[in-house]
Amino acid sequence: MEPRFVPQPEPGDRTVQDSEWAGEARAAAGCAGLLLALSLTVDAGDDGLTLSSALMWITLSVALFVILLPARVVAAPGGVTVQNLWSRRSVRTDRIATVRWPDGIEQRLVLTDTDGGQAQIELRVLLADPALWLVLEADARTSYENGTLRKGLRDLDRLTRRVEWDTAHSVFTISGLH
Repeated sequence: MEPRFVPQPEPGDRTVQDSEWAGEARAAAGCAGLLLALSLTVDAGDDGLTLSSALMWITLSVALFVILLPARVVAAPGGVTVQNLWSRRSVRTDRIATVRWPDGIEQRLVLTDTDGGQAQIELRVLLADPALWLVLEADARTSYENGTLRKGLRDLDRLTRRVEWDTAHSVFTISGLH
């Protein structure tokens, strides 16, 4: 069996990482740290801090950090990896079998490759980082041309229009034309 593709950033290659991830991870750590500091301070000033209440506040702060920490997305020609605290999912984007972008509240792109690998990428990541989207779209088009992409062309086209519209809107807003 062929090993799973895991893109790793190397100098000079076309690897693209979610540019917003580091800031969002710092914000998650900051929120969790602020909750911990405030809760410990209030608890210490109220009845005095006990070991059990300190452990409770630490546990709640860690839980908040885990909830707020976003998955990290790394893409390169031929593959994408989505990694969170507990799992790492990779998809061969040059062999995509299905693309799904469900309507409704869930704003995630679901990619499945011919080997059965599956990854979910939040729409906000693709909208915030057009370079990441361009790598994924180019490989999806290659998959279609090679005949592996059979389901999800409509979702892919709809997502392409959404990313292009959002990018154009940002450009017009920044340039003062909107």
